[in-house]
Amino acid sequence: MIALIQRVSRASVDINEKEIAAISSGLMVLLGIQVGDTEKEAKKLAQKTVALRVFDDDNGDMNLDVKSIEGGVLIVPNFTLAADTSRGNRPGFSTAMPPKEAEPLFGLFTEEIRALTKGVQTGVFGADMQVSLVNDGPITISLETKNT
Repeated sequence: MIALIQRVSRASVDINEKEIAAISSGLMVLLGIQVGDTEKEAKKLAQKTVALRVFDDDNGDMNLDVKSIEGGVLIVPNFTLAADTSRGNRPGFSTAMPPKEAEPLFGLFTEEIRALTKGVQTGVFGADMQVSLVNDGPITISLETKNT
């Protein structure tokens, strides 16, 4: 499981030119689910995401997590994070978990985040979405369950 996490001053998701989710200051999480990922990994990655200290304290040091700043979390499913680019220039997606198996793990990850903090919004699994954000910093962190 891969989470590409960005500290944002704002982020939103539109579908068919209609905004369906938005946050102000907080975390934008693109979530890629790979073949072999488990519920245990989804829970562990959710905990690590919320505990990630990427927000500035009063001294300007990154010491605060999203809960400490009362920030939002926008979670967007993104199977392309599981792309295999080892051969040629066209990405393959055989390493991405099939949608019927991945969607429940996306839901579990989201529910775990909701249990840990407030202000959680999501994109729509399987939808064609337009994602907008202002990366604050820029701060971008990649977490993978094999590395957490």
